[in-house]
Amino acid sequence: MSATPDTIVLIHGLWMTPRSWEKWAERYESRGYKVLAPAWPGMEVEVEALNEDPSPIATLDVEQLVDHYEGIIRGLDSPPIIMGHSLGGTVTQLLLDRGLGAAAVGVASGTVKGVLDLPLSTLKSSSPVLLNPFNRGKAIPLDEKQFHYAFGNTMSQEESDAIYQRYHVAAAATVLFEVAFANLHFHAPTKVNFENDDRAPLLFIAFGEDHVVPPKASRHNAEKYEDAKAITEFKEFPGRPHFPGAPGWEEVADYALTWAMEHAVARTSVSAV
Repeated sequence: MSATPDTIVLIHGLWMTPRSWEKWAERYESRGYKVLAPAWPGMEVEVEALNEDPSPIATLDVEQLVDHYEGIIRGLDSPPIIMGHSLGGTVTQLLLDRGLGAAAVGVASGTVKGVLDLPLSTLKSSSPVLLNPFNRGKAIPLDEKQFHYAFGNTMSQEESDAIYQRYHVAAAATVLFEVAFANLHFHAPTKVNFENDDRAPLLFIAFGEDHVVPPKASRHNAEKYEDAKAITEFKEFPGRPHFPGAPGWEEVADYALTWAMEHAVARTSVSAV
């Protein structure tokens, strides 16, 4: 078995589908990697079909998501690199805590239980869902203006609208409630062992102009792991919004892959001694 991972698993976030990774996936595949970008359960159809009927995702919750991706990853021949964007970054942390992956990257990663940050910009971005407790169990979309603030705030409204048309879908509201209010629940599904010394190396990438997960929240998430022997690092890219395919995405994608491959190899080498 090769010591170097040859498979990358990409996990999308809320209001997105695997299509949000299309540029990253193409770039990684062109370099010889096998790239898997599985949809959340119920999101296997294209964006347009899901926007016509978002009901298949209405009742999704965090545990379902993590179990879904765990099953996929355990079915692989060897541990992959795992990269998760936004809420997919929360799922990534939970998967690592279950002992999965060779290395991982949280790209504008959502937080887990124990990270107390809930910035005003995060609340504003999520308000179409969180302001109404009766949204649990529903699929809630954003309009173009809301999407611009949350995902494309460094772009013009016109540029953001083009991204909205290609990538946006309704969000599984229960998932967002479980993440946003995890600290209010003792048995929150986003609880991890921050002192897990055996988990794979983890990189947090933050975007400087991110309204959904501001850099401060991402940094605090990374700092929660500082007592573990497992590697945790933080990197901020200034001037970028929450959307992973915003201009300049190539630099972020290349940094994420280089970091993950270097640390995955190092971890494999140590394990082999």
